[in-house]
Amino acid sequence: MHATPYVFFDGTCAEAMAFYAETLKADPPIIMRMADMPPEDQANMEGLSADAVMNAMLKKGDFELMASDGAPWESVGMAGCSIHLALDSVAEAHRVFEAFAEGGEVRMPMGATFWTPAFGTVTDRFGIRWMVSVEDGVA
Repeated sequence: MHATPYVFFDGTCAEAMAFYAETLKADPPIIMRMADMPPEDQANMEGLSADAVMNAMLKKGDFELMASDGAPWESVGMAGCSIHLALDSVAEAHRVFEAFAEGGEVRMPMGATFWTPAFGTVTDRFGIRWMVSVEDGVA
């Protein structure tokens, strides 16, 4: 089995996915826009511009994130869940956390815990909630 987070944005999907790719040092995301859809399918997406993101995919190693610009009838934002990133070093965890925190909201400052030398939670400027830590307690 394989699970991939799929998040929705309110018109900022392309910007957010480019930011995540840069921050996570991943390849640029694959982005399909509404204009890429067949006309009969576009007709079912009333209220979304041709430039809105229909589907985006970001991959780095085993990490995958999918996203789109939410339709007006769908809820955007996150409540009751976060995306957890387990990074390879304390320095990398701090770097990613600080990038996500810029323009966002720190929910739990990055710091040592009893289970890992670095853990923090943040809602980024796009409204996505992240839990950032170090993999397997590696320092």
